[in-house]
Amino acid sequence: MNMRTAVLAAMLSIGAPTLALAQTAADHIAEGDREHAAMNIDAALKHYQAAIQAEPKNYEALWKASREAVDLGEFAPSKDEQVRLYTEAEQYARQAVEANPSDAEGHFNLARAIGRNALRMGTRDRIKYAKVVRAEALEALKFNPQHAGAMHVMGVWNAEVMRLNGFSRMVAKNFLGGQIFGEANWKEAVRYMEASVAAEPDRLVHHLDLAKVYRDVGEKEKARAEFQAVIDGNALDHNDQFYKQDAERELAKLR
Repeated sequence: MNMRTAVLAAMLSIGAPTLALAQTAADHIAEGDREHAAMNIDAALKHYQAAIQAEPKNYEALWKASREAVDLGEFAPSKDEQVRLYTEAEQYARQAVEANPSDAEGHFNLARAIGRNALRMGTRDRIKYAKVVRAEALEALKFNPQHAGAMHVMGVWNAEVMRLNGFSRMVAKNFLGGQIFGEANWKEAVRYMEASVAAEPDRLVHHLDLAKVYRDVGEKEKARAEFQAVIDGNALDHNDQFYKQDAERELAKLR
């Protein structure tokens, strides 16, 4: 190798990592968005994390990282992995709210992360965290009254409180300072879930949880129609494959 070739090779070897490091937070967010749209949520999360590393207070990267971590955690292969992902999701969402407290996405994703984590817990812990979930969902709706995700959280919140047995609701209201639990009712669960479906009719998860609310209030024909909508609908999100399986199982039970 002559001197000129050696110098050129050295320059190229130095330049390659420099170019890689030159990717901005915006670049990583754009890559993450592409991976999210392609339903490659693991890759999407890595790009949003890289954006956060480049800009630790980047609001968009933070709430999107929280979204991906919850999606990955929902059907994680182990409880330990699920807890890790939900914990990360909550941390990202809290940082997002701190970075921009006046936008719906941060509050919604914080409510979602805490809510998903609480669903795997015992009754007392679920009651404890339910107050925070409700507060963050309502905060999201304050900034965006038509936020489908926040309406979905409120629908599930009402339904989950009503699904508690009588003793657990009494504990929530009288011993854990949960006066707000007395406000939960099936009518609000239906109203919020129907509103989330109306706002985002193509999102299968809205139809799935509306179907479960209809099932629990005795509206079996409406429940069947919503479960079928999930089965027949187009998969737009990574977890839709699992929602379709869930809908098939639930529909079979109604027959």
